[in-house]
Amino acid sequence: MPSVISVFGYKVYFWSNENHEPVHVHISKGRPSADATKVWITKKGGCIIENNNSNIPKNDLNKLLDVIATNYFVIINEWKNMFPDEEILFYC
Repeated sequence: MPSVISVFGYKVYFWSNENHEPVHVHISKGRPSADATKVWITKKGGCIIENNNSNIPKNDLNKLLDVIATNYFVIINEWKNMFPDEEILFYC
């Protein structure tokens, strides 16, 4: 799966078969997984945790959310590249 950001030993990535969903990323350490922690990207550049299936400690997760929000435009651009024929949708 395409890794968008690597930070603190975590990978922030898209899962390739999830087009038609609002913009979001998955986070895990090590091998990417479809059921890893999922974070929605909001239209205003924020983040909403869908789940923490990767059991990322709260302190690490908060840091990761800050990094994701800071890289909003990078994530949106990569999403457009990953799903070029799809309309950009946001969770909220």
